[in-house]
Amino acid sequence: MELSQFSRFYRRHVGRFDEVLACWPQGIPARGEIDAAIAALHQAGAPLPTVLRRVRNALMLRLIESDLAGAPLEAICIGISDLAESVVAAGLRAAHAELQPRFGAPRTETGEVAQFLVVGMGKLGGRELNVSSDIDLVFVYDEDGQTDGAVPLSNREYFGRVVRAFVPLLSDVTGDGFVFRVDTRLRPNGDSGPPVVSLGMLEEYFLVQGREWERFAWLKSRVVSPLDTPQAQRAAQGLAAVVEPFVWRRYLDFGMLEALRALHRQIRAEATKRAAARPDKANDVKLGRGGIREIEFTVQLLQVVRGGRMPQIRESATLPALQLLVAHDLLQAEAAERLASSYRFLRRLEHRIQYLDDAQTHSMPSEDADLHALAWSMGFVDDDASQRAGCPKGCKLLRELDKVREFVASEFDALLHNGPQCTGCSKPPESMDAVRHRLAKAGLAHDAIVARLKALETSPRYSALSDTGRLRLLRVLDRVIGMAAERATAEVCLTRVIDLLEAIGRRETYLAFFAEQPAALARLCNVLETSAWAADYIKRHPAVVDELITPPSERFNAADYRLGLLRHHAQLAERGRWDAGEGMDLLRQGFHAEMFRTLSRDLAGLIKVEQVADELSALADATVQLALEWCWKELPQRHREQPAFAVIAYGKLGGKELGYGSDLDIVFLYDDSADGAQEIYAAFARKLVWWLTAHTAAGRLFEIDTRLRPNGNAGLLVTSVEAFDGYQRGRGSNTAWTWEHQALTRARCCAGDLAIGARFEAIRTAVLTTRRDADALRTEILAMRQKVADGHRNPSGLFDVKHDAGGMVDVEFAVQYLVLAHAADYPQLTADLGNIALLGMADALGLLPAGVGRPAADAYRELRRIQHRERLAGADAARVAADTLQAQRAAVHALTNAVFGAQRVAQEAEA
Repeated sequence: MELSQFSRFYRRHVGRFDEVLACWPQGIPARGEIDAAIAALHQAGAPLPTVLRRVRNALMLRLIESDLAGAPLEAICIGISDLAESVVAAGLRAAHAELQPRFGAPRTETGEVAQFLVVGMGKLGGRELNVSSDIDLVFVYDEDGQTDGAVPLSNREYFGRVVRAFVPLLSDVTGDGFVFRVDTRLRPNGDSGPPVVSLGMLEEYFLVQGREWERFAWLKSRVVSPLDTPQAQRAAQGLAAVVEPFVWRRYLDFGMLEALRALHRQIRAEATKRAAARPDKANDVKLGRGGIREIEFTVQLLQVVRGGRMPQIRESATLPALQLLVAHDLLQAEAAERLASSYRFLRRLEHRIQYLDDAQTHSMPSEDADLHALAWSMGFVDDDASQRAGCPKGCKLLRELDKVREFVASEFDALLHNGPQCTGCSKPPESMDAVRHRLAKAGLAHDAIVARLKALETSPRYSALSDTGRLRLLRVLDRVIGMAAERATAEVCLTRVIDLLEAIGRRETYLAFFAEQPAALARLCNVLETSAWAADYIKRHPAVVDELITPPSERFNAADYRLGLLRHHAQLAERGRWDAGEGMDLLRQGFHAEMFRTLSRDLAGLIKVEQVADELSALADATVQLALEWCWKELPQRHREQPAFAVIAYGKLGGKELGYGSDLDIVFLYDDSADGAQEIYAAFARKLVWWLTAHTAAGRLFEIDTRLRPNGNAGLLVTSVEAFDGYQRGRGSNTAWTWEHQALTRARCCAGDLAIGARFEAIRTAVLTTRRDADALRTEILAMRQKVADGHRNPSGLFDVKHDAGGMVDVEFAVQYLVLAHAADYPQLTADLGNIALLGMADALGLLPAGVGRPAADAYRELRRIQHRERLAGADAARVAADTLQAQRAAVHALTNAVFGAQRVAQEAEA
């Protein structure tokens, strides 16, 4: 079969547009070649409407030839999308040229030329138009004002005239046909809205009236008018700043599931209605079950749900978006490959249907001859055996189509089922009375829980919920009751879930999330039941519930964490959305997400206490480093590209023993001879502390303590490396105390300039390896130990695993003494290895009696585990019964007696 036999459009028009085709090389012309053909024909004297239609028809001939010769689907779609952008540019030039001699140029109130943007929606936005597609356009201008001509008009009226001149230029049917049918119903308020809106009007519409389905429409939006001036580019950035928060919410957006279900039901109902009225339109490859639209919906839903928190998956074109979803573990590779293959098959079939008569149709033809031609064009020619068996024309193609659509429909239905089902669940409750009935049926109607439900029911937050939100809350409670009934601590689980739902329920998206994701709800119950601290943490940082969508998995990776935040930063900057507030929120969102992942691994028993500390310390390091980099870029008085500045970590962060909610003990050093360096870095340090400690909508990061800097609170916030060196080594009038050298045993550079970090480490090593009088050192350390004990009196009668004699602080002071007393002879003791490893090293070096080091290390590990457990349970202090942990306390006493001897024994006796 030849092309002229296959396509009636091709047969009618072949040979009619050779003067256009002569402008182009073989194959599909590029955008610039389409522009050149339009310009050449117009300059030759042809009216622009005629030129545009003849170029369009010529391109259709070339696309048919290329497509049936094996050109990729993407090339065909880009070819017709390039034509759309080219004719939009030509049409706008013509409209402005017609209007401006009389009305002048539109101006803003500041006198600049107002900018007019044509926004392509849908497939034009994604550069994936079909060959006989209409184009969905929205017209936007940046600012109000008026034109500067002899007859002034408001900008709104002027641009309205532009639209009225522009649209017929493309859509009117003449003897040469049309260019594109133009659909403007996606503008605010649809047909009842003005033809063109300002950015301010659009933003107000999104805030007040924007509907969920419109978010899908704007997801694929793209400016298709020329952006060939800085003013136009700024206007496009302004549009992106309005559209982005409307489409992409900063949380997992499972509320979109209901909206998409409703939209999909409407589309299927309309398709069924059309099929009943026009049986010849029943087999629709776009809108029918398992059609193109269901693949697009699958991709868009996964993007919208996650895209607020993952800008890296924001992509308007379907096939590249599928690849991004796989790359970020949101879709299995095999499913994505089959969806991509199905999409290409259905889009190629759609194009060949449209090639027959250049008609905007998506329905399989009913005529045998057309079906046979279609099957031939798709490579599904019926063989002789099929024909002898009575197989109708095109049966091989129809069988393949059925197989593809069944797969697509199954994937779509699995994603968009009407709410997750769970074993034993009955009809979702519609009132709190139904929830109470469910509670009693489960045997959990304890007084405390019933009272808690009543308090929730009468709370202002419950009353403020929408009807949909209330039903979601009831569904979640119903499921939690079923889950709690199987747990030994049902009352704890239920009470904490109810408390959390009341705290975060004002954000109905969280209710939608748990209503749609029973597996995530089960993980939430596990976390809340296990840890009171985690329950309180989630209340303070509810966005972390997003992380419950997947089970706890791989360990924290600082490089991946940094790369992800840098990518997000770059995307914000590209859209003109970057500022200090965005940076602070971005850091907090990333930090709390990673902290909650560590917490989930911890509570699931996947990592040990030491590994928790490693992860939290690495997370703090990476976060401080990013804050340092971004904060420096925001500093007005910065005098160099990178700061000669480093952050020195002491205490728990310095020893990589950070716990949940631990303060950061840090000191700031700089090494810069520039004029005013002290003032510059002091201002920078203050700004950095603010970045790390301030409360924002995304929460806070850390409590910061800088009192370990030279001279404590009386000293400068930042210190030069030279001054720090002199202070630590006792040069000058101010000299470091022994307790400051104790702190130095657990210090390291955690962020900033590596060269300064290396100099700090050299100073630290030199100080720690200084030979000292052992007796004097012992006396000073024991005096400090007593001072710490006096500050943490324990009248409870319980054993405080950290501060009481035989506790963690004793081990830490003993290790500090060992380092300071013996590092002059054994410099390996200066390594920042943590207390357990250092005890092992001291044991191996013979600095402790046999049988003391290893039991003390094991005891310290157990004490840390108990402290960690009590912290997760929500206790302010880790205290246990006095008669417990006897073996561990004895091991610690043996260590302190071996290190400090009679002085420590006397001190304990006095205490």
